Amino acid sequence: MSDPAAPASPDKNRMQKPSIRSIDRPECAETFADAINSVSFDGQTMRIEFGITRMDDVRADQPRTGRRYPACRLVLPPAAAIDLINKMQQTAAALAQAGIVKAQKTEPRKG
Repeated sequence: MSDPAAPASPDKNRMQKPSIRSIDRPECAETFADAINSVSFDGQTMRIEFGITRMDDVRADQPRTGRRYPACRLVLPPAAAIDLINKMQQTAAALAQAGIVKAQKTEPRKG
C-alpha cells in the first residue's frame, strides 16, 4: 500500500495542468487593426502582423488610393498559436451558427 503523504511521482506532476488565474491589467494598451498583413510560422513561432489602412485624399477623376501600415506584430510560441487557432475556430463556428458569417466548404487539395 502506498503512503498518502509521499510526494507524487514526477510523471504524475508533469501531466497535471496548473490552475492559472487571469488578472486584468487596465493599463495594457489596446491596438486597433483593420487588416491582417501577414501570418507566418517558421517552425518555432507564429507571427501575425496586424495592419491599419490610411486612405489618401480623394481627387476628382482619380481612383481612390491608400496605404497600409503595420499596427502591431504578435509573436506566439506553438502552444499559444494552437490555442489561438482553436479559439478562432470556436468563434467562427459561433458566428456561423448565429448566421453572421457563412461557413465555407473547403475543397480537398488535388495533387
